[in-house]
Amino acid sequence: MNENLNTKKDLYRFCSAFVEGRLETIKSTIKDIQISLTTETKSSAGDKYETGRAMLHLEREKAGNQLVEIQKVKETLSKIDIDKSLEKVGLGSVVFTSNLNYFIAISAGEIMVKGVKFYAVSASTPIAKLLLSKTVGNHVQFRNSTFTITKIW
Repeated sequence: MNENLNTKKDLYRFCSAFVEGRLETIKSTIKDIQISLTTETKSSAGDKYETGRAMLHLEREKAGNQLVEIQKVKETLSKIDIDKSLEKVGLGSVVFTSNLNYFIAISAGEIMVKGVKFYAVSASTPIAKLLLSKTVGNHVQFRNSTFTITKIW
């Protein structure tokens, strides 16, 4: 069981680092836009100046929306109790199937842990929706493929 917990912790740490990396990138982008807005000076080409400022405001709004989204993802991740073992697939489950392996947490892509490939997926993704509340031995059909849940941690 200890190996199971260590694998789950590794998956969780990868997802946490993924979120923190995205958060830092977005914060840096917002900071750069702020600096550009405060340092840009009005030139003789007034329309060009106004267009540039409008574009920077749009970029700042877009980055602000990304910041809100990544904070929601971080909040979802914080709800996971990695010490909890589930009988049914739920948020925080590590799911082994006859096809692929999943970590139901956030969408963070492919993760290799101790030579085993996992896919970190959000509970709102189509594959996770199919897996949620299933138990070991259940069959799942997804994209013209049928597979069986073999283990849940």
